[in-house]
Amino acid sequence: MKTLVWVEHDGATVKDATLSAVTAASQLGEVHLLVAGQGVGGVAESATKIAGVAKVHVADDAAFAHALAENIAPLVADLMGHHDAFVVPSTSTGKNIAPRVAALLDVMQISDILSVEGDNSFTRPIYAGNAIATVKSSDAKLVLTVRGTAFAKAETSGGSGTIEAVASTGDKGTSTFISSEIAKSERPELTSAKIIVSGGRALQNSENFHTIIEPLADKLGAGVGASRAAVDAGYVPNDYQVGQTGKIVAPEVYIAVGISGAIQHLAGMKDSKTIIAINKDEDAPIFQVADIGLVGDLFKIVPELTGKL
Repeated sequence: MKTLVWVEHDGATVKDATLSAVTAASQLGEVHLLVAGQGVGGVAESATKIAGVAKVHVADDAAFAHALAENIAPLVADLMGHHDAFVVPSTSTGKNIAPRVAALLDVMQISDILSVEGDNSFTRPIYAGNAIATVKSSDAKLVLTVRGTAFAKAETSGGSGTIEAVASTGDKGTSTFISSEIAKSERPELTSAKIIVSGGRALQNSENFHTIIEPLADKLGAGVGASRAAVDAGYVPNDYQVGQTGKIVAPEVYIAVGISGAIQHLAGMKDSKTIIAINKDEDAPIFQVADIGLVGDLFKIVPELTGKL
């Protein structure tokens, strides 16, 4: 079986989410990558070094400069004539491309796979991760999105893939890139951070969030996250959100401050290696998944913890 993995990149480097998708794809068979964009020679060269990659298809065209799904999906559909499975990471961009490819191929997409059980069998979460379903596809082609926290990242060195240029399918003219507003931070990106400090509604306002959560995160070199309640209340931007409708993370250490542990939040962080919960309610659901729990006033505990680091 030949698998085609879409490479998510920033124009210069391959993003970590792709590495997990490569690991998943390698369990299906021979791994080929697709690097689409404008001026992506450097990205393609880096992609050839990823362990387990046999070939890197490169589509270099202005039509792919901003990864518009309307332009990339037809390109992938053309390449699927020589591949058995299309694999993308479960990122916002990946989840935009995959359904369009599935529609063009007239097959069912299998979303958020957690493991590969066979050539056409996979596990995936349902009911916000409270149950795991095993699904088997009878389609001739597979279209899969991969939950990055479920698979180890492929090594970025040691590979010896070859580069093959592919013809562009051009700009379909159905969408246009206008602009992007990207939040810039010196802190690690949530999905790749080894330590995450997250705050919840108990912080009461935006000022408390910045004065309580961020100093601790800075001391630990951690990423900053938040519950949906904190985001909805306007304490922080929505790109901080961890959970079923936010980002799925699995850091080495996840510190939940003032987060009760609603099922939607747990779905996004319960795979973390070590979970530390700080909450004044000793019956809060977060303590059921926490490895370490501190019951008390976060406004006293967190500053004291920060001061001792």
